[in-house]
Amino acid sequence: MCDTMAARAAATATGGTLFAKNSDRERNEAQFLELNPARRYGSGAVLRATYITVPQAARTHAVLLSRPFWIWGAEMGANEHGVVIGNEAVHPRALPQRQPALLGMDLLRLGLERGATAAAAVEVITALLEQYGQGGNCSHLARRYYDNSFIVADRNEVYVLETVGRRWAVERAPAVRAISNTYTIGTDITRASADLEAFARAQGWWRGETFDFAAAVTDPGNPGLPVARTRCTRATELLGRDAGRLTAAHMMAFLRDHGAEAGAGWHPQDATRGSICMHAADGTRRGQSVGSFVSDLRAAGAVHWVTGTSAPCTGVFKPVFLEDGLPDHGPQPGDLYDPETLWWRHEALHRAMLTDGADAAIGAERDALEARFAERVEPLLGRPGPARRAAVEQCWREATEAEARWLRHVRSRARLRPAYRASWARHDRLAGAALTCTPAPHALAAE
Repeated sequence: MCDTMAARAAATATGGTLFAKNSDRERNEAQFLELNPARRYGSGAVLRATYITVPQAARTHAVLLSRPFWIWGAEMGANEHGVVIGNEAVHPRALPQRQPALLGMDLLRLGLERGATAAAAVEVITALLEQYGQGGNCSHLARRYYDNSFIVADRNEVYVLETVGRRWAVERAPAVRAISNTYTIGTDITRASADLEAFARAQGWWRGETFDFAAAVTDPGNPGLPVARTRCTRATELLGRDAGRLTAAHMMAFLRDHGAEAGAGWHPQDATRGSICMHAADGTRRGQSVGSFVSDLRAAGAVHWVTGTSAPCTGVFKPVFLEDGLPDHGPQPGDLYDPETLWWRHEALHRAMLTDGADAAIGAERDALEARFAERVEPLLGRPGPARRAAVEQCWREATEAEARWLRHVRSRARLRPAYRASWARHDRLAGAALTCTPAPHALAAE
């Protein structure tokens, strides 16, 4: 499960575009931040995506990516021209292809590397999809196969792109738009692959007069469909409440939303349905939010707010400007606990707080910290150079110090149900560290 949102100029306080995504994947599937410079390639150059090799472009744009450690592609990211993309798993009536091809995450990265506008990135993705298809296992420890949808945006435009096999439909988005793990483009199709409607009718998926893409291709037997629709509806409602005055801070808050049911004293083990900020549990809720990304795209430039960690409710959004580089945040993580990496350092906090009542203890300080970061970098938008790099690095240092302090003061209070505790203990064992029910070793040493 994932959730992606966007708001166009008419809905934002700044007159630019806002973008946000939570990437939900398996519990130990560390995601990391990577900034790759623009490059030129000679004739005949190729690239190896996750599973297959495709011809390389003559030039690629600089990209900021948030990607699972084992996948070439990315769950979300931005490029030097202010194009941002997030993807979602979707489940059509036709079985997704198991034969290795391009993953949706590969298509996302290729769109960012090759598209200088949102419209151009859509063209890149659809052309590659038609030529190479999408397919292969998309999961870290399990076997999961799915097709993909995307939000593709720049400061002027937002597009929704949804796919079924090698076919696709595009909608130019209204003022606010959200997608989750379900098809959402109905009859408002801006463009589509040439034979999309004919294909759906030939399959017996659609017999009506006005073609409705989502109604035609959605698998009604998908067990995750009700949850996906609930999450998409919730995200749309949140965007609509503040339409006309939306800021990056609103988008961060939306990514931390645990749903209307999450009142005072709420704990992740009490959740009965999926939420935008996703916490794994026993039973069918195997995934969690493992990375979060917010982009503020304006005429003066773009600032991206990233956690580089799981659970945005226990993490801190930190600023990044592509022109200035990515602050040093340690080595690339894997699926084993490594306190030298940003993702696993924070995961120790996240799992300790699962026994401490989620984010109630840190929420006010976390929000104040991010507000201070925004005040610090706002005057520097469109002004690359040493002063801005120093300001960003200071934000990252303060975030690291805050999370280390929070971890030192975690005290287990919640009474965990046996199945919930056991499900986390199993993943702790796979990661090689007992993080959920006891403070991490480096936290004890710091006391």
